[in-house]
Amino acid sequence: MICVSIGRGRHRHVIAEHKHLAENNIRLVELRLDYIQGTVGVKRLLKDRPCPVIITCRRGIDGGRWGGSEEARLMLLRTAIAEEADYVDLEDDVAVTIRRYGKTKRIVSHHDFHKTPSDLTALHKKLASMDADVVKIATMANHPTDNLRMLEMVRVSKIPTVGICMGDIGTPTRILSGRAGSPFTYATFQDDRVLAPGQIGWQRMRDVYRYNSISPTTKIYGVVADPVGHSLSPVVHNAALTANNIDAVYLPFRVPADQFDEFIAMADRWPLAGLSVTIPHKESVLHHVTSMDDLVKDLGAANTLLFGPSGVAAYNTDTKAAVDSLAAVLLDKENQTLNPGIGVKTALVLGAGGAARAVALGLKKCGVDVTVSSRTFDRAKKIGLDMNCKAVEWNSRYRLPYDCIVNATPIGMHPNVDETPFDKEHLRPYMVVFDTVYNPENTLLVKEARLIGCSIVTGVDMFVRQASSQFAIWHNCDASQQSMHDALKRATASAKQPV
Repeated sequence: MICVSIGRGRHRHVIAEHKHLAENNIRLVELRLDYIQGTVGVKRLLKDRPCPVIITCRRGIDGGRWGGSEEARLMLLRTAIAEEADYVDLEDDVAVTIRRYGKTKRIVSHHDFHKTPSDLTALHKKLASMDADVVKIATMANHPTDNLRMLEMVRVSKIPTVGICMGDIGTPTRILSGRAGSPFTYATFQDDRVLAPGQIGWQRMRDVYRYNSISPTTKIYGVVADPVGHSLSPVVHNAALTANNIDAVYLPFRVPADQFDEFIAMADRWPLAGLSVTIPHKESVLHHVTSMDDLVKDLGAANTLLFGPSGVAAYNTDTKAAVDSLAAVLLDKENQTLNPGIGVKTALVLGAGGAARAVALGLKKCGVDVTVSSRTFDRAKKIGLDMNCKAVEWNSRYRLPYDCIVNATPIGMHPNVDETPFDKEHLRPYMVVFDTVYNPENTLLVKEARLIGCSIVTGVDMFVRQASSQFAIWHNCDASQQSMHDALKRATASAKQPV
């Protein structure tokens, strides 16, 4: 069950949002009294409530906004109990001072905004001993293993327990808590109105991650990256899972480079069925695989992992996706064949990461003369040696004309949408401009190239193509590319809407 936290300054806004949520089949809400401005009318908030509520009044040290006295805060909590709130949230240092009364259930909670304690079992035992109907533990995740420890603690708990790791690293616990046995998880009313670090909007929790349908048999997939918050891979993959009626969920895993080895080593504890791999792990992941396809061998980089009984298999779906995307645009425009290449003879690839390597290899296989340029010249030179192509300094990328310009850097990616890796005065109408950035689709480079009259290939097409290939590897069936496209368009469009 999803519990939606409501934090508004006026009673009428709280009541209106509560009604709206109930009308959308939300069966539990948390009313954050510490957000209300002025005198709090507990009776008014609880009267004729359309669905059950948790009453919470959080102090600043616990991540809340309560500015009054502690005596007044405790009086509000006692009043909520007297008015027969369904639940009241009591921090562990005050729970013993507030006695049980009537039908109100007691959530005894502990919050740590700095770390996840090493002994969660001992902490849980302490909270459970305080006459708790529900134990809630919310801690900051500093390592992916914190998630596992939290979920495993929830799984073995005898008393109903909500266990959440906060922050970007802790996102998986918010989505998988029900799978581990939590009676509910917390979400916020809107994605941009979080009341705790890492909270997810209730609509995304329900519609993208399908929280209410996740069970102990649901398979776990995801994208591993750092950062990962910008990734729309969960949007497209979960849309395809829904369209194909597959019992699986796809999550964002933020894993810093120095924690990646341990994350992969712990794969069976989640357990993971498959992963998309992106910056900065595409090359280092090869130390952990037992088999790899020919493209991975050629590239020295993988973007897809499949976990199975015989080990971890690595694949690369970027190369074919890049070439197919470029070819589709040229064929649509000129109706030409792919001989001797894909419509271009020379290409400049900007970047030196896994995506740049994949695009460079794909173009080389099509007979294109490729030059690589990167802000880190040593990395560009390495691609040049590995792929048998040229490499030039970043400041020299304008010296020669090219038929095709490919941006395989994150320049222009949200939120840095006013940046471009290739200045418009060097663009020419005969060029094909391919930007692998997909969020936003219309980057500054794409906008300027379109105005000049260049042929355009956006990152959205490549992104969907590589994702659909990953889907086929994991699920042995074809993804609905249309459902992926539609989900991606909705996600990028909603991100632009004013709040």
